[in-house]
Amino acid sequence: MQKVAGILFISIFTIAVLSFSKADKEKINWVSVTEMNALYSKNPKPILLDVYTDWCGWCKEMDRTTYKNDKVVKYINEHYYAVKLNAESREKVIFNNKQYASYELAQFLLFNRLEFPTTVFMAAIDAQPAPLAGYLRPKEMEAPLKFFGEGAHKTTTFVEFNKSMKGEW
Repeated sequence: MQKVAGILFISIFTIAVLSFSKADKEKINWVSVTEMNALYSKNPKPILLDVYTDWCGWCKEMDRTTYKNDKVVKYINEHYYAVKLNAESREKVIFNNKQYASYELAQFLLFNRLEFPTTVFMAAIDAQPAPLAGYLRPKEMEAPLKFFGEGAHKTTTFVEFNKSMKGEW
């Protein structure tokens, strides 16, 4: 009887521990501007910049929700270099061989329209930035992510691409 009780206790304990432990979820591989420059020089691919501020509640919400969505994380990690850029930092960075303070780079990327959060899509490091201001849900990120990630920007407009794209998220 004691053996059965012991086995039962161990079984219940194991099930309880496993049910409360979270599996490690994949996370976005955020890199610094400096790291992105080095990676890009070896293997060019589109760039996604999350332009944020420390005080921005919607920026934090995007980090908590959209940037933790499995499909968003997987797609960004496979197709983009992902960079977080604090729009109020005075840290010096080099982007496309030009030196900026982080806040100056934010001004450049956002065409001086400082709204937070803003997600900036760039097909290449020297391409015109495509900023998309505001909190974006995963389904709202799908079309712009795929537009640049799949290279559709080379052959069609975003409007045409968006009309024909079948959303999966």
